[in-house]
Amino acid sequence: MPRIVPNLWFDTEAEEAAAFYTSTFPSSRIVAVTRYGAAGPRDAGLVMTVEFDLDGQRFVAINGGPEFTFNEALSLEIRCTSQEEIDEYWERLTADGGEPGPCGWLKDCYGVSWQVTHTALEDKLFDGDQEKVDRVMTALLQMGKLDVAELERAAAG
Repeated sequence: MPRIVPNLWFDTEAEEAAAFYTSTFPSSRIVAVTRYGAAGPRDAGLVMTVEFDLDGQRFVAINGGPEFTFNEALSLEIRCTSQEEIDEYWERLTADGGEPGPCGWLKDCYGVSWQVTHTALEDKLFDGDQEKVDRVMTALLQMGKLDVAELERAAAG
């Protein structure tokens, strides 16, 4: 079965972004770096692609130029198992120009959208008890960074 490898388009920050992401997530590494040659279309020597691995998921960052930028139509989800993990990733990814958003969403300093979630949230939102789901959703819609204890309180009623 083919492996799907997300490609992230940057203007000139591919190498910097890949270094940031691999320093943020455990068990991550830069796999390969390629550079533009004389044939272009960008300046010879500029990093063309950076292949990197984030905890087992392969990505490619490409310095494609300023024509395209990131938006919320695509996001990367981090399924955390504790409030401490949520806090850590939220802090790292909003640092140095990142932007917090609603319902566990944020943008990092490169404009990439992330959802910093908790593994139990999916169970609470697909519980089958519509009143419970509504309480959890109401609480979630009031949050920026997720507060697991508050979501638990909402689920309990």
